[in-house]
Amino acid sequence: MSYLQRIEECNQYNMSNFKPVIFDRQIVGWMKHAFAEELRRWPGIFDVTPDSVLLMPKRAGDSGFATFNQKNEALEEVNLSLVEAGVINQTHGELYPVKTDFYQPDLMLIDRAAATYYGIRAWGQHLNGYVEQDGQLLMWIGKRSSHKHNFPGMLDNMVAGGLPYGISLADNIVKECQEEASVEPHYLATLKPVGAISYCVETNNGIKPDTLFCYDLKLPSSFQPVCQDGEVEEFMLLPLDDVAELVRDTTRFKPNCDLTIIDFLIRHGYIQPDERDYLRLVSGLRGYLLSQPPFLVR
Repeated sequence: MSYLQRIEECNQYNMSNFKPVIFDRQIVGWMKHAFAEELRRWPGIFDVTPDSVLLMPKRAGDSGFATFNQKNEALEEVNLSLVEAGVINQTHGELYPVKTDFYQPDLMLIDRAAATYYGIRAWGQHLNGYVEQDGQLLMWIGKRSSHKHNFPGMLDNMVAGGLPYGISLADNIVKECQEEASVEPHYLATLKPVGAISYCVETNNGIKPDTLFCYDLKLPSSFQPVCQDGEVEEFMLLPLDDVAELVRDTTRFKPNCDLTIIDFLIRHGYIQPDERDYLRLVSGLRGYLLSQPPFLVR
């Protein structure tokens, strides 16, 4: 196994399995053909053609869904019906914005659990908490609850979560730190935003073209993370050698957490430029930050 394999596993997709979701002449997502067929039940909201799905198409003499709230309500009604029919697994209760670029105005909102079915681009925040002892780095690693719906029992970053609608990056990372690891505000003086990574992976339900904003947090050796929201069973403080080996040689981590750690290993000089695949690792972590190929505007 290798670091590059971890990156490749998070970038596996076959676009022939999908058709574009188009809103106002923009490709805002991609959905599997079978899921698109389910949407024929709502012809006023979706126009399903052999080549695409038009989302809330405007028709002659029809003002369409004129307001932000009307769009949100229509999409919510559809997705709740699909959950009842067993087409979508569940609702999450957290809303993601629909847009093709992070700095674009929000077009509408979608439940987090439904985003993958529509292939909506999503953004999240992952934080590597670490300690320096005797010149060596150790990293705090969480083990996800065995009751989690996604990736139960797998290893995770100390703090990680999606970025929901209506909260800033700065406020959300503080909230996630408190909820997931009991990181009080005075510890966050050393918090550093260190860039972003991206990936695009096909799943059973759809496709995930995601971007993660990354953070480093250097902590005192006396700090002990404690989960408050029940999502983590335990935290372990592991030498960086052990963390690197787990990433490189196993699949014990939630896949996108592998990427966040590989980025940390590169930035802190653990993975050296003369290591095999170094340049492919660097480019593979950030290949789609600005123009994910499936999301080019028509």
